[in-house]
Amino acid sequence: MARINSRQVEAFRAMMLTGSVTEAAKLMAVTQPAVSRLLRDFQALLKTELFERRGTGLMPTAAATALYTEVERSFVGLERITAAAEEIRGRRTGSLRIAALPALSNGYLPRLTGHFLKERPNLNLAFFGVISPIVVDWVLNNQCDVGFAEVPIVHSGLPSLRLPALARVAVLPTGHRLAEKEVLEPGDFEGETFISLSAGSASRHLVDQIFHRHDVRRVLRVETALSEIMCGMVSSGLGVAICDPFTAEEFSTRGIVVRRFLPRIDFEFSAVLPAQRSASPVALDLVETVRKSLAEFENEAALSR
Repeated sequence: MARINSRQVEAFRAMMLTGSVTEAAKLMAVTQPAVSRLLRDFQALLKTELFERRGTGLMPTAAATALYTEVERSFVGLERITAAAEEIRGRRTGSLRIAALPALSNGYLPRLTGHFLKERPNLNLAFFGVISPIVVDWVLNNQCDVGFAEVPIVHSGLPSLRLPALARVAVLPTGHRLAEKEVLEPGDFEGETFISLSAGSASRHLVDQIFHRHDVRRVLRVETALSEIMCGMVSSGLGVAICDPFTAEEFSTRGIVVRRFLPRIDFEFSAVLPAQRSASPVALDLVETVRKSLAEFENEAALSR
């Protein structure tokens, strides 16, 4: 027994939508005889009259109208599937889970991902700001699709993409005597009350190493795991610090002065991806967006100092 095929159903739908064989043929991009044949075969298989001639045209019967409701429901479903596939192909739909270290998540990365989402109206986001070891742990355990963590990455088996490094900067309270200088060096910090990141962190080690190398003695009064706390302390007038450029930029209008520091101490971070599955295409798009934005960020930050 012959079966209904999709072209017959498509011809029926086109006829119902347009009201004429001529227009149905245009909609399907076929000839009028082809549409007539498809409709004739469709009616024969259903053993039901779907159209009756009125003058020079064809009018749908009550059976056709009832059938069209079911056909249209199916086609709408197919169109939704097609639209969803196009959204996925265009990387504008689905969900994305991000974890990022505080230096990035306190302003810079939320703004960037906000613009990223505006271009993808059907993409949903979960964003977590946590310290780098937790970023790595959550990506490793598939709790996040992508993470941004300070290097070195403690788990060597986790795929990572190194991003361009930016220079750390000196942060001073507004009105501090060192603010008169455009570029600060280790010797400028001799005897200064210094607010530092926690002992044991990669950033703390790099900063201490520079001051030890130049035999500069600071007064280490406060230590904290978060650069936001460090900048908040500086803004109170308590002391000075060396900070990542992202947090410094967020606080640049909140009671601190930002200055270049030499020798350069790089702030380095990577995008980390799950090890047990292929990377999400939209996650890779975000990583590339971050990569492209970093040079612009550094230039804009330099101009504002």
